[in-house]
Parts: sequence; C-alpha cells; structure tokens
Amino acid sequence: MVADANGLRPEQYWKPDLWTTLPYSKDEEYIEHYGELFTDVVRRMSRSFQPLACEVSGGLDSSAIFAMMEHLRRQQKLLAPGLEGYTLAFTDDLDANELDYARAMGDYLGIEIHEVAPSKMSLSWYREWARCYREFPSYPNGVMGLEIRKQAGNQGSRALLVGVGGDQWLCGSRRYYAKVLTASEWKTFFVCLEADCRDMGLGRSLWWVFRHGCYPLLPDSVRQLLRKIIIGNRSGGVDRLAWLTPPMRRVIRQRRDQYTRSNIGRKRGIEKGEQELAFLDTYLTHALELEERMAASMGIELRRPFFDLNLVQFAYRTPEHLKLRGRIDKYLHRKAMMGLLPQTLLLRETKAEFSITFRWYLSELKDVLTQDTSFRTWDWVDPDKVAELHNLGDHLLHSNMPARMLWTLFGCKALDSEPGRDPSRYTVSNLMLN
Repeated sequence: MVADANGLRPEQYWKPDLWTTLPYSKDEEYIEHYGELFTDVVRRMSRSFQPLACEVSGGLDSSAIFAMMEHLRRQQKLLAPGLEGYTLAFTDDLDANELDYARAMGDYLGIEIHEVAPSKMSLSWYREWARCYREFPSYPNGVMGLEIRKQAGNQGSRALLVGVGGDQWLCGSRRYYAKVLTASEWKTFFVCLEADCRDMGLGRSLWWVFRHGCYPLLPDSVRQLLRKIIIGNRSGGVDRLAWLTPPMRRVIRQRRDQYTRSNIGRKRGIEKGEQELAFLDTYLTHALELEERMAASMGIELRRPFFDLNLVQFAYRTPEHLKLRGRIDKYLHRKAMMGLLPQTLLLRETKAEFSITFRWYLSELKDVLTQDTSFRTWDWVDPDKVAELHNLGDHLLHSNMPARMLWTLFGCKALDSEPGRDPSRYTVSNLMLN
C-alpha cells in the first residue's frame, strides 16, 4: 500500500516471470534443483531466537518441512535453538484422522510429535471475533488448529512453520496435455499418456486428453456454454447460489464476469491456468490473512515455506508433467524428499477431509438460524431456500457445501451486529470464487 499526495493506492510488488524456463532436459536436474531450493527456503525461514514449532499433519507438505528442519538441526544449520512438532488428533473421525502418518514421521526421525486436540470454539467465540476484528470470523476448518498455536506459544515458540501452499504449487495439472498439443511435443505427449494408461487405464486417460487437452483449447464461448450445461453453479450436487435472491445472484454473476485473469499469453496460460488462479485467488488470500491473525492472537508468527517467492517462481518454470505423473501428484516433490520421509508418507495418495468440523455445529447452527429470523429482513437471502439447506446439511457424506453455506449465513449475521457493516458484500467475496 502506497500513500502519497494522491491518497492511498495498492501497488503490485512482485509477480512470477511466466516466460523464463530452466535449462534442464532431465527429470533428475529438476529434482536436484528443487531439493536445493527447498533446503535453502526452510533454512532461511528457521531463523528464531526461540525453539521453532512446526505442524506435522502427516501429509507430504508439512512433514517434508519438519523433516528438513530436523535434517538441518542435525547438521547444526538450523537457525533456531530447538524444534517442536505438533499434529491434530482427530481420534473420533476416520476421514480427518492422520495420526498414523504423523506417528510414522515421528518414529522415522526418532522425535516425539505433540498430539493436540482440534479446537472446537463456541459460536459466541466466533461472534466475538467478528465484533473485535470486524471481519468474517472464518470457518470451523480454519480455526481447528488454534490450539496448536496456543500450545506452541506456551512452550516458548514464537514462529510456526506450516505446509500450506504445497497443494497450490506442487500438485501439477493435467493441462500438460493442452501444452504439449499446442506445442506439438508428441514425444512428451506419449510419455504422459503411457504413464496415465499404466495407472488409470486407457478409457480414463483418453477422457483426460479431451478434458485437459482439447477442452482448454476451445474458444471461451464454447467452454462457457459447456460448463453451464454440465456444471452450472452446482458444487457437490448443491447449487451454491440457490439460497440467494435473484438480485443477489445477478450481483455474483456480474462480479465473476468482471473478474479477469492477467494476460499471461495463450500458450503459457493453458498449462499454468490453475496456478494463475491460485496466485490471483482473493478468497485464498483472505483465508491466509485470517490464519495469520489467529496465530498472532496467540503470539505466534506463521511462516509458509511453499509461498516463498523463489519456490513459487520455480513452480511456474517447471513442466506440469513433472509434478503430476499417472495418479501420483507432487511427483517431483516426492522424488526430492526420498531419504527424508518414510515410505509410508512418500507413497501416500490419500488426503484428510475435515467435514467433521462442520458437523460439530450443525444442530446448534440449525437452532440458531431457525430461532433468529432477523436475516429474513435481508433483501439478498431467500428464507425458504435457507430452510432447505438445513435438511441438505445432514448429508455431509456427499458434500459439506450446505454446511459451509449455512456457516456463511451465520458469519454474516455475526457481522450484521456491527453498525454500519453490510454483510452482503462479505457474502459476495466468499461465494464469488469459493
């Protein structure tokens, strides 16, 4: 933010160079480069006068950061006097429980990882947060790690490293098919197709060729028409805009139409489109800011190695087929972490799912929104459709979107208690890209 005689204005201080490439022809060269870069990023972010804290969820990303920090500590290159690992213990839900993987990481390194119960804050806590900071009070799956921040602070740590960002920059995209088709790189095309066929079969692989190779090359008007016919506004079988009045739905659509991606060039943008969305995603930025503020409320500075500018730039300069090969995502990352992570984690293909954090509140949330009908005075909510969400919210095995929508209404209601606040604009922000 720049302040001068003309007032306040935002200026972009950095953006990735989308056109430079690395002078490598072999996978091993990319793997070696990434390993050296990752080591340096973690080393630089380890600077602290107090013991460092690190989330160790049991996933590839946070576990890799913790393993690298311990590797540096043993080499006396860690820029901190100590290291502590923390993981969430979802002992009552199989989908969210990652304790086996976190314990495998601890056993592999010979280090105890503290198991912490996830934070289940009261609805009054969320209301107070909205009142105090005058902002949307986040979602339950964004608050569940608050106890880790609290315990890390109580143990003397002042910085916490987390694995957020790995999914944005390491996963890769099957749009490598569009890139190689555009560039007529037939050798690479058949290498990718062979790997996909080996893991997923010919039928699924040919569908990917169409979906991620041919479809992105179609004119925008044709793609928008197909998307509207096939998907519409639905997510997980739920229309995300159904609970809004027609005027509000029009506002959402107008905002989406006005939202333009940067001009990154057709050939380069086809393959990197999903990364570009992550780079420009305002909802993700808002969520990261909320996470930072919650950590700061516990005296903790949050550090995200995977959002280091050098790692982000490397992600743009790396071919997508080196990140996603067959059914193995984060391929390059896994290869670079061999020796640092146990095989259990290197071969892991599952991800935790945290719908349970919404189920905690469904009954209470239903009562609150049923009894407090003041939102019916809002001209942007359809009360009848909100009532239907209460029933859909019980079917979280298929989608947690109904519960997210109900929680959005609750969060906006918490904001509505502040004079001069317009909760509808927060709904626009949360739904436009979410």
